[in-house]
Formats: sequence, structure tokens, C-alpha cells
Amino acid sequence: MSEKKPLPASPYQGRSEEAAASGFPPDKGELKGVSFYRTQLSCNFKQLDEAFAACMQDALALLSEQGIKDYLDGASLVCKIGRGFDPVLTYLEEMPVIAHKLGEGMLTRVSQAVWKISRTPNGRIIPIFLQTLPDVCRRLESEELVGHYITLLFEMMERTTGSIHGFHTTIPSPGLPKLLEQMPYLMSQLALGGLKNWIEYGIRNYGKHPHRQEEYFSLQSADAKAMLQHERHGTLFTHNERKLNLYLQACWESHEYLVPYSVDFRDMREQQPYFDEFGMRIPDVFDDAHGVTGIDRYRAVLAHMAAHQRWTHKVVADNFSPQQRIAIERLEDSRVEYLAMQEYPGLRRIFTALHPAPVEDECDSKTESCFRHRLAMLSWAILNPAHGYQNVKINEFAGKFHAKMLQGNATTADMVSVAISFVAQTRLQTDQLPSVYFNNTAIPYRDDNRHLWQYIEESDDEEFFDEHKQTAQQNEQSGLPPRHYPEWDYSTQTYRPDWTSVYESLHPAGNPAVIDALLQKHAALAKRLKQIVDLLKPQNYTRVRYQEEGSELDLDVAIRSLIDFKGGANPDPRINMSHKHDGRNIAVMLLLDLSASISEVPEGATSSILELSQEAVSLLAYAIEALGDPFAIAGFASNTRHEVRYQHIKGFKEHWNDEVKGRLAAMQAGYSTRMGAAVRHAAHYLEHQQADKKLLLILTDGEPSDIDVDDPQLLTQDTRQAVKELDQKGIYSYCISLDPRADEYVRDIFGKRVTVVDNVQRLPERMTQVFVTLTG
Repeated sequence: MSEKKPLPASPYQGRSEEAAASGFPPDKGELKGVSFYRTQLSCNFKQLDEAFAACMQDALALLSEQGIKDYLDGASLVCKIGRGFDPVLTYLEEMPVIAHKLGEGMLTRVSQAVWKISRTPNGRIIPIFLQTLPDVCRRLESEELVGHYITLLFEMMERTTGSIHGFHTTIPSPGLPKLLEQMPYLMSQLALGGLKNWIEYGIRNYGKHPHRQEEYFSLQSADAKAMLQHERHGTLFTHNERKLNLYLQACWESHEYLVPYSVDFRDMREQQPYFDEFGMRIPDVFDDAHGVTGIDRYRAVLAHMAAHQRWTHKVVADNFSPQQRIAIERLEDSRVEYLAMQEYPGLRRIFTALHPAPVEDECDSKTESCFRHRLAMLSWAILNPAHGYQNVKINEFAGKFHAKMLQGNATTADMVSVAISFVAQTRLQTDQLPSVYFNNTAIPYRDDNRHLWQYIEESDDEEFFDEHKQTAQQNEQSGLPPRHYPEWDYSTQTYRPDWTSVYESLHPAGNPAVIDALLQKHAALAKRLKQIVDLLKPQNYTRVRYQEEGSELDLDVAIRSLIDFKGGANPDPRINMSHKHDGRNIAVMLLLDLSASISEVPEGATSSILELSQEAVSLLAYAIEALGDPFAIAGFASNTRHEVRYQHIKGFKEHWNDEVKGRLAAMQAGYSTRMGAAVRHAAHYLEHQQADKKLLLILTDGEPSDIDVDDPQLLTQDTRQAVKELDQKGIYSYCISLDPRADEYVRDIFGKRVTVVDNVQRLPERMTQVFVTLTG
């Protein structure tokens, strides 16, 4: 059996792949030196020196150069939590293998999770969390699922910590340590969705009863075992991964990486299997259905995708309508299945059992669109000769399909021709109706056909986007691919994964003299602000003792070292000391709403909201620069969920100079306000700042909205959920709203962390006052 290929990104650093694949540790000539890497790890446990060399050999063999850096940074962070040596050693020993198998993003994900746990009353679970993580990762098999698993643990912490008998306490979660002790067993019995339901039952019924909670999560209570039996169903991917890999290799000569996704962490529309350059995505559990076992359902899915890989060629999508594309997909699906059944006749039984059998007259073609229904009938007629349909066109095109296939050389292009002809000859006026008939039209074992299409121009189909295609929007955004974020659906209390696409770019520059003029206009306010800033600057110094190099001699230590030396003992070389500021350590991100409404001039005002925002931001930037706090400025606007524009005006490492002023002067308003996605993207940059306090300051003039959303509560609740996510990351968010009606929604999002500016003319003054209050 050949080795399963890893996820993309070379797992080797400084070695040839042949040398790394040999299984031997790197020789001394390949290593930079253990001492070099030891200096990159901020951790002073004496026991670490004994194990570090062996850990680094494993890491160097399995991780990329960036992975090595993240590995050492993560270990340094784990060391800082103050939980002793064991968590650090566990991280160093286990994470290289986990990151090599699931992706190097796991290094930061796990270390950040450990850090967040350490900030809660549940810090004592960190050792067992790290000890059970390898078993969990072996079961879940993908970074996405491990991320869902960590989210489950944090949700349990939030709902069972400090909630005993309704009193607010700092008592740690009683059931969480017990849950983690049982996690390897639970993972062997349940899919991730089943585990989620099992945990939810325990929280809901015993969240305020610590002793019964412990019994439930340690699997000692009767209902814990009963719920486990209730949720334990279907064929788990983790139990059959080896069989499925052997099936792919033996029958299809394919060595694709199999990546499971959870059927209970999905979009409103059920996720379909698919494949791309990263591997084949399949469900983590399959129930028996229609007389077909779960393992055979897996085989049907893999056979269908492997057949596409072997026989399908890409089609340029731009010249076809959405209906034509759907028809081409159905005919191509039928073609590759026909070829697969010719090679492996036993597949016919599985495909026939799993394929829906649409009833001919079920769809009312006078009141609803029956296009999908006709295609499902055609697909069934092609698969099952005994279909019994009387529709002339269905029988005609099923016959055309088989005639093409019997010629022995039918191609994807032939299916395109048949599909276009079918759409043209069966078209009905009612096919354009918004009410579409869906019953028995989805074929669950087939993939979503994203591999079939090649886009030259951006698709007009709003429901389809692919982050890897080159679009006009990407070209506009300096070639950067979009970053996808989930969106919270409050009606189902679930995330829509990868729902929004955020395109980031550097804001074009303008005339910096415009900003200088604004600062001169508010010279009196700037002068008063400078006086306040001088009071806020750190004034105190603190000594840092026991330094080998420092600004002055530490006499107490020096005398003790001299005594040791005279007495024949080894003296302590750390006889110097230095000083550092004992004061502010704050990072600030200023996020500006640049939607179309800010170009309006409010009643009674002489300037637009955009101009007032420029004045306020200029004064605030002047103040923060004087304080020396790292800060960034960005603006956002949106044009549906597929295009959330995020523009960098000032980066954390940039100074308040003419270049930044020019970008601020060139700010323009347009589009809508999809705030949740912008907040998540701003947090992505802010959370990586090394600061004790991280502040996200949001300036907006209205509630979250977008042109593709009808429910006004949807984006408001999503932004509220995004703010909760910031709280979990240790980021303090605060909103300054210019909407007089803001109380109707803004406090629902930000709670008490909001200031409503009724008189927009006072925005520059109020905004700086808020900042001083928050950071003083």
C-alpha cells in the first residue's frame, strides 16, 4: 500500500524530499543547530533541554520553514500560561505529526486555543486537552473538523462555567475534565455531529447540577449511555478509512487524500461531496439507506468522483446559461457512471438503489418550474431501462445518450451537445418561475461538479463562487485571492460556512494636504488633545533584574556572585539589570464604515459624514501616534456576500505620515454595510498583535445591511455573533454610531460598549474623548 499524500505545502525544511522520506533524522550538516532553535523558544524549564533536540529533529523532518517558526512560537505561548512543563513537552512532542497530517495551521490553532483556555477558570484541563488531542486528530482527519471540535469545547466552557444554581461565579466547568478523559472513546463511537448532540443534551439537562454533570460526562449515568446509543449510528469514516483508501487504489489507481466534513456543521443547503487539488471531501458518517450499507454509500461516492477524474474534461462555462450548465452536469454524471458500470458491473445495484426515482406527473408544469424534475427523470431513465416513463422527449434523449455511448468514444463534448439540445427542445415558459420543484431531484452520492467548469470571466450565478478562479474582482484587488468567513444564521443557530468573500486591497492615495488642512481647522482641539496625551504617556520605569547584559550593575547580585567566586563555586553571570517602561501596551484597530450613506450631509450640518469622519480619524490618528500605540485604520463596504471590500488605510507598522494621510484623504463612499464579515477580518489582523489590550473601534452611521439580504435581523445578529467571537479572542470592541435611531439595534450588537453621537458636528471631539476614556 502506497503512502497517502499529505495536504499541500512541502513538509520538508532544508532537506531533499528523498532524504526526508528515508525515515532517518537529519544529520548535523542539515541542521542549523539545536542551540539556534533553542534560542527561538522562549521557555526556561531545565527539563526542556534534555528533550528539545529529539523534538526538533521530528519538526525539521515534517514541517516547512514557516511551520518551524509557528511551532516554536506556539510552544513559547504554551510555556507562558504558567501550567508547568508537561503541556510544553506534550505540545513539542505531538504537534509536528499533527501539523504534518492535517496542515500547519494546526500549530497556531492549538496554541491559541491553549492560551484562551488558560485565560478562563478551566486552565486545569490544558494538560489533558493536549494529551487527548492526538487521538482526536487521528479520528477527525481534517483541520476543519478539529476546529469544530475546539469550538464545541469552548461552547461547553461558556455554558457550564460559573452557572451553578444561577449565581455568577468563577467555578470551572465540572464536566469538562470528565468529558476530555472520555474523548478518545467517544470519538471512536460517534461522528462529530453525534458528539455535538450528546454534549448538548448533557449541558441542557445538567448545566446547573455539577455532580450530575460529572456523572453524565464521565459516562456513569444511565441517560449518558442511552444518549450515546441514540447518537451512535451509521458507518463512520474513521472506522473505514483504510478500506476506502485501498478501494480507491485497487479499483481506480487513485491515491487521493480523503478529507471528511461533518454533516452537522453545514450550510443551510446540505453540503455535497466534491474534489479539488486538496483531495476528496466526503461526509464523516453515512447511514444505511435504501437497502445500501454505509460502506457501499462511501464506495458509490468515491467511484463517482474517481470516474470523473478519469474521464471528464473541463468545459468553459461562460457561454452557457445556468439551465444549460445544470443539464450538462447531469448528462456528464450519467456518462461517467455508465463507463464506471461497464468496468465494475456491481456498481449498478448501488447507483440504482441510491438514485431517486421521480414520478412522471408529480410536478405541476403550470404553477412551478419543472426543469430540475425533467433532468432527474432523464438521469433515472438513462440509469434504469425499466423506468416506465411515457414522456416522448425523455425517452428520445435517453435513447440518444445510449446511442452515443454504444459508439464507444463518447466524450464530455458530446454530453454538452446532447444537454443543449435537451434544454432547447423541452423548454417551457414556466421554467422561469421562482417556485422550483425539488422533490426527488437531488442525487446525494454525486459530487457538486465544481471540477467540471473553467471560468474565463466571473460567473453570473450568485450561488457559485470558487476562490481559486481568476476573476475581474481579483484583478482589481491587486491579484489577492478572497478570504472566506462564515456567517451566523440566527434562525437555525448555526454558521453558514465560507459564506462571505472579503477582498482586501491597499486604499489608493490622494492629497495629504487635505488632512493637514483638517488638522489645522481643529488646531485648538489638537492642542488640548496633546496635553491629554502627554498625561497618558507611560512615565514609570521598572527594573528588570538578573540580566547578563544591561544598562547598569545589579550590586546585590554582583556581590553574591563575587562571594561565590571567592568560595570556589560557579558565580551567577546575570549581574546586570536594565529598565523598561511600566505602562501602556495597547493595539488599536479603527474600522470605518464606507457605505454609500456616509456621503450624505445630515440635516443641520455643513459637512458630509464622510468629511466629518476624515476629521475625526485624523485627530485620533494624531493622538495615537503621539502615544506610540500600534494602530491600524481600515474601511469596508459590501456588494452582496460575494464582494465585501476591505481597504487598508494604515498598517500597524506604518507611521502617521503623508502616505497614510493621502489614503485617508482619498476615502470614498459606496455600496452596503455587511459589518460581520469586516469585523471578523479586522480581528484576523488585530489578534496577531503582541499587546496586553486589543481594541477594535468601529465607526458607522447605520445598521448592518446588504442588497442580497431581505431579513433586517440577519446581518444584525451575525454582527452580534462576530462581536462575541472577538470577546473569545480577547479583543475589546466598541462602536461609535452616528445614527440617531441606533438604540434600536446597536445595543443588541455591542451591549453597553457603544456611544451614539446625536450631533455629528461634534464627532471629532467625541471620538477622541471615547478613545482617551477607553485607553486611559
